[in-house]
Amino acid sequence: MIAAVPKRPGARPVPFFVEVLLARDVRVTGEFCRWTRSGIRLHHDGHGVWRTLLSLPPGAHEYRLLIDGDWADHAAANGRVRNPFGSQNCVLTVL
Repeated sequence: MIAAVPKRPGARPVPFFVEVLLARDVRVTGEFCRWTRSGIRLHHDGHGVWRTLLSLPPGAHEYRLLIDGDWADHAAANGRVRNPFGSQNCVLTVL
């Protein structure tokens, strides 16, 4: 199952997935959802991959993962930038 984020002007659908074998809850949060801890919930496909469909305009979007409530990096991120908390945000670039 893939949950869609409401469309914004100029936005396009962006498939988003992360491989996490042992998790009960995986979410993505970032500037596109005002960094809320509730974020956008990903749905498990039964084979260790969690997915959703984001609606994002072209450009660079900073984000982080929340896996079972803990902040985590996304190994497949397009890039990374430092954040004010001493770690890094992942970057998803939409063309």
